[in-house]
Amino acid sequence: MAKVKELQQYLAQCVAECFSTFMLILIGEASLAQYKFSKSEHRSIIAINLSFGIGVYTALMIAGPISGAHLNPAVSISLLTIRKLKPLQCLFYIIGQIIGAFLGALLVYYLYWGLFNRFDSGVRQITGENGTADIFFTMPEEGIGQWNLVFDQVISTAVLMIFIMALGNDFNNMISEVAKPFAFVLIIFAITSAFARNSGAAINPARDLGPRLFAAFIYGWKEVFRAHNYFFWIPIIGPIIGAIIGVWLFEGYLVLMKRFANLPNIVNIGSIELHPKAVPTDDDDLMVTHKLTTTRS
Repeated sequence: MAKVKELQQYLAQCVAECFSTFMLILIGEASLAQYKFSKSEHRSIIAINLSFGIGVYTALMIAGPISGAHLNPAVSISLLTIRKLKPLQCLFYIIGQIIGAFLGALLVYYLYWGLFNRFDSGVRQITGENGTADIFFTMPEEGIGQWNLVFDQVISTAVLMIFIMALGNDFNNMISEVAKPFAFVLIIFAITSAFARNSGAAINPARDLGPRLFAAFIYGWKEVFRAHNYFFWIPIIGPIIGAIIGVWLFEGYLVLMKRFANLPNIVNIGSIELHPKAVPTDDDDLMVTHKLTTTRS
């Protein structure tokens, strides 16, 4: 049985995950809505990718001190598999993340209520010329097999999880604590830029499922979950599999890290390497001292 203090902490972490995921979805999906409702000459995919990156940065600032700002059930579940979280704690994280994503989508919908009505004349459609559901949840590219879509989610989320593990690794002295949140902006921008074409780069079950649950009230439950040949399960299961693979790949690599990290003869491309002749030796120091003494005499 969990102790009262543990339950209080789990509840606080649930609230933190809810609040932070809410902010992520609000910023990210508001950028999607703006893209959808803007004229073609004013649209920019870069703005969407950057918005999700900054949404993650905002979420880190909010939830980092309390929960670590997972924002993603795939991240929490993968950390559970290496015993960084307890099962009940992980459940609280996931509940908070999905509720936060649901609320974020709800606020985006009412924030852009007028533009929704102007765009589709009040008749909500999932797909087609007046379809707006892609503001809330990811959709696959036409003609791509489901195995390919699953593979896409597995690989992209594995990349995310390997980055998270590398960034938080005790042996990593390549980046300061202050710079780490900015690094998350860059990796989210990179993943959404590199992997979004197939199916929107969900890489996060909460990011897709929470808004999809909200969208079901607008577009209809059957339609939302039947869309694109029952695609809905792919951005849920794919990221979880990918995150677990990413965690365990890095755990295996960590065996090398523990043995060979930060040895004195590392040639580090992240620093300026002096030419061997430019490095002063003890003999050079003695010669300089001798010259100075001679000159003063």
